[in-house]
Amino acid sequence: MADVRRLSAFAARPVLVVDDSKAQRKILQMQLTRWGYQVTEAASGDEALALCRLQDFDIVLSDWMMPGMTGLAFCEAFRLLPREGYGYFILLTSKSETNEIADGLEHGADDFLTKPVSAAELHARLRAGERILGMQDELIEKNRLIGSTLGELQKLYDSLDRDLIEARKLQQTLMRDRLRDFGAGKATLMLRPSGHVGGDLVGSFVVDTSRIVVYSVDVSGHGVASAMMTARLAGLLSGASPDHNIALRVAPDGGRDAWPPAIVAARLNRMMLEELQVDQYFTLGYAEIDLETGFATLVQAGHPHPLLLRANGEIERLGDGGLPIGLIEGAEYPQTSFRLQPGDRLLLVSDGITECPNAAGDELGSDGLIALLKHNSMLHSQDLLEALLWDLNTFAGGGVFPDDVSGLIFDYLGPS
Repeated sequence: MADVRRLSAFAARPVLVVDDSKAQRKILQMQLTRWGYQVTEAASGDEALALCRLQDFDIVLSDWMMPGMTGLAFCEAFRLLPREGYGYFILLTSKSETNEIADGLEHGADDFLTKPVSAAELHARLRAGERILGMQDELIEKNRLIGSTLGELQKLYDSLDRDLIEARKLQQTLMRDRLRDFGAGKATLMLRPSGHVGGDLVGSFVVDTSRIVVYSVDVSGHGVASAMMTARLAGLLSGASPDHNIALRVAPDGGRDAWPPAIVAARLNRMMLEELQVDQYFTLGYAEIDLETGFATLVQAGHPHPLLLRANGEIERLGDGGLPIGLIEGAEYPQTSFRLQPGDRLLLVSDGITECPNAAGDELGSDGLIALLKHNSMLHSQDLLEALLWDLNTFAGGGVFPDDVSGLIFDYLGPS
């Protein structure tokens, strides 16, 4: 009675009994029905194969020796039928030789029972088959769930991908002017995110009729959170909204003035730590330039060393290193002063260039960057930045850069 209750939990699995002996089929049918199976009978292999084309049977009990199609031939044909789940096949045979059993397994049989069939042994073999079928059913269900989940994830990915493409377009508008002419000088900008959006930002703004600012920002990371921070910083360093520019102030005469670069860095640091309170930081290269005299003041806050490309071909490193913005409360940022001569160029780059690795894992470094610049020193600034990208790609061995890459070149032409 307990066996009946236990097997009834299998929800009446369909079983096909194949035997040319009507008496043998009846005996098996009575046992299987008592154990809770849904039984169908076939008197030959051909009849059984026809039934299997119409219905999927979970378990097949087939005699080996039958007129016409043998049980072994039927088993082989059964395995070739299209079906959703697995069918457990048991051959009933008087054969006991090892090589004959091996032959049956080769043709697709899962198990054997020696005739006359013992009810206890049949029951045990059926339970073994149930375990295999149960695992198969569980695997099919898990695969279905995985397929459904993957489909939902693909929809989410496609939606996110579309959003990121639009975000990239919006981020590119932060650098609407890739070439900006100030009369006595011009700024050329380059930005190449490693993904859809990135954490690099380069730009410039006007202080007054004789002074401008150029800057390069590299926010930690290069994903959506970093891109959102660059958008915030673009607003804080925007010439289009001087009232919201963190670097500008009102002069005593009521005109526009700028905080010194060191104070700008300190104000940004305080804002990051006290107002935004995010788990991010950024490096900064920031220079205020007097267009009439060429005198410039620079702050380097953890950014790669700015480079001064002299008109005579010499290249000078500028800055004292400094701490990134948003790491240490009350950090101080030393200033560096220098003078641009007509024909000189100031270069600001992110560490996506200097820390770009080659196939061996060696970084380009500041010396490698200077070597690339000297190799292309005869090019105009826009072409120089493009050549720098090409050479960096060659150095890295092709493919996508592991980090955002950005740069800015300010050409000082001198007062007209």
